[in-house]
Amino acid sequence: MARESFDKEIQFSRMLVLTSGAYSRQQFADRLGISVHTFDKTIKRLKNVIQTVQKEPAPRADITNLLTYNYFDSSDPLLLFLFRAKSVKETESYRLTALLSALQERSLTATELLDYLPAEMPLSDEKTIRSDLKYLEEIGVIGRAAGGRPYRYHLRNELLTALTDDELADLYDFVDVMANTQVPSVQGYLLRDHIKKAHIQRNSFTERFLYKYHYHSRILDEAHLYSLFHAIRHRKKIRFCYFSPKARVSYASKNTNPLFERETAGKEVLVLPLKVIYDHQYGRWYLLGNAPRLGIVKFRVEGLTQLEEAESVSEREFASKLQQLEEKIRNSWLVDTGAPVTVKARFYNPTDTRSNFIKERVLLQGQWGSITEEDADSFLYEITVNGTTEMKPWLRSFGSSCEVLSPAYLRRELIAEWKEIRSYYESFRENL
Repeated sequence: MARESFDKEIQFSRMLVLTSGAYSRQQFADRLGISVHTFDKTIKRLKNVIQTVQKEPAPRADITNLLTYNYFDSSDPLLLFLFRAKSVKETESYRLTALLSALQERSLTATELLDYLPAEMPLSDEKTIRSDLKYLEEIGVIGRAAGGRPYRYHLRNELLTALTDDELADLYDFVDVMANTQVPSVQGYLLRDHIKKAHIQRNSFTERFLYKYHYHSRILDEAHLYSLFHAIRHRKKIRFCYFSPKARVSYASKNTNPLFERETAGKEVLVLPLKVIYDHQYGRWYLLGNAPRLGIVKFRVEGLTQLEEAESVSEREFASKLQQLEEKIRNSWLVDTGAPVTVKARFYNPTDTRSNFIKERVLLQGQWGSITEEDADSFLYEITVNGTTEMKPWLRSFGSSCEVLSPAYLRRELIAEWKEIRSYYESFRENL
């Protein structure tokens, strides 16, 4: 699958989940910024991918029925199938599979590997094979055997073959827990699947843990993470087409034919990436960077499409921009770069409980804030943050156990919100 195609299917799948099939074909195509014909082709492609991964025939024509899943199968997150599908071109997937199959038996050189590839396979020349071997070596799938040129390559599967059954089971449980509790997690899910297959081949297999997965968009956003990490590590600028969450469309095709070129609704961006931040509350990824003439900029990763690397910058320039960013977000609850403001809130301790779970949660999630006063019934919490927008949902989540004292405007905003919530229930009769 080409990179642009993967972008399209990511945005397509995200909208499919968010709308639950409520849009018509034309509405869906308009919202994505594609034609109805492209919509139909993408539907067909997704069906083929799902059926290949699930190895089950689709009983219904509606794609939304293919994406439904059982609650008790939630340890396998929805939309992960896109990552199990080949995110490379179809010819590349066949060639890489053939190379890995050949290396399972013994170490081979690039020239020897040519004999294991079907003659009718396109681009089966030594230069292409060496490029494939370099890619597989970079991602850790294969390694070079001891000795000089010509290099011999072997499959790196020691992790599975050298473990006993009990060790393999313990490894699976560890990877399963980490993949479901840490971010990023896609690589963990894929590793878990490989360990599971190896475990099943040896003996019977039993799931020991069960998770309910909530943030499906987080899985899709991870498609760009490692490209961003690579650009940050190598101090490279990136170029992409960005679609704001408020935009009327979320994708636009990358036109290569000038006769059909049209103005895209996305924003072409050139930026030096500096930091990637994850919002645990909403399951969102943010990219923070520095753009010419704009300075510090922030983007939701879900809006990034057609991502590619650009020119490099010096280590000194990167360090300078990163220092400016760190200083700007030093008091950010998440990524807010507004003016600093001191928030004071009184938290009320729970009654008739053995543990003070309110205080425990504040100490765990309250970041650099501190408790300045405390008595038997309540405690006062203070923190200086860049604006209150990002912090407000956290304060609101405590309900009646939290009273905001200052700033006054935040207190008024919360009062208005609680009054609005109360009004939703006023129409019900008391004797119902």
